[in-house]
Amino acid sequence: MSKAPRLLLVMQARDASAGRCARQLRERGYPLEFCYPQSGEPLPTGMDGYAGAIVFGGPMSANDDDTLPGIRAQLDWIPTALESGRPFLGICLGAQLLARALGAAVKPHPNGLAEIGYFPIQPVVGQTVFDANTVLHVYHWHREGFDLPHGAELLATGERFPHQAYRYGANAFGVQFHPEVQQKILEVWLTEGANDLTTPGAQSAAKQRDLHACHDPALDQWCEGFLGQWLRMNG
Repeated sequence: MSKAPRLLLVMQARDASAGRCARQLRERGYPLEFCYPQSGEPLPTGMDGYAGAIVFGGPMSANDDDTLPGIRAQLDWIPTALESGRPFLGICLGAQLLARALGAAVKPHPNGLAEIGYFPIQPVVGQTVFDANTVLHVYHWHREGFDLPHGAELLATGERFPHQAYRYGANAFGVQFHPEVQQKILEVWLTEGANDLTTPGAQSAAKQRDLHACHDPALDQWCEGFLGQWLRMNG
C-alpha cells in the first residue's frame, strides 16, 4: 500500500501546536512535515511530494515583513504554493499572509477593537464550506483583519471583522479564526496572552472557557468535514 503524500504545516513558533488540525489530519493517514520560517528554516522550493500546505497563525503581523525575515519568506513563498495547484489553507495570520500575497491590505479594526474569544460567523449564501442554516461560533485571537483579495470568493462574514473566510481559485482558502484550538491550546493562550484580555473587544478567560464548552463540539465537527473536503481537492 502506498503511503499518503505528506502535508506541510508552516508554524510561526517552535512551541506552537497545530492542535485539532494535526490530530484530524493524522487520523486520515497523512504524515505531517513542520516548517518554522521564523527560525530561519527555508520553505520548500516547490510542492512536489506534498498533498497540500497549511500556514498557521502567530502573534506577529502580516505587515512585519520589513522586520521579520520569516514573514517576508512566507509572502514570497505563497505564490509558489498557489501555482502548484495543491490545496492551501491559511489560518488567522496565514489567511492574512495569503491576502497580502494576493495584493490585499491587512489592517487593524478602525475602532481599535480586537476579536479574542468565541464569536459567530455568518455563511454567505451559495457557498458550500459552511452550513447555510447554522451560525457557527468560532475561536478568534487577532487585532487585524484583511480586505478581500481581488478575485476571491467571500465564504463567511462577521460583525466586527467582515471577512472571516474566503476562497481563492479552486483550492486555496483563508479563515480568520482558529479551528485548531482545543482545550489545551486554549489554556496555554489564556495564560501566556493574559495581558491581551484587557484589549477592547476581548472576552474574559472565564467567558472563553464557558463558550469553549458550548461551541467546541460543533467546531470540531465542522473542521473534520472541512479538512476532508479540502483534501479531496487537487490540481
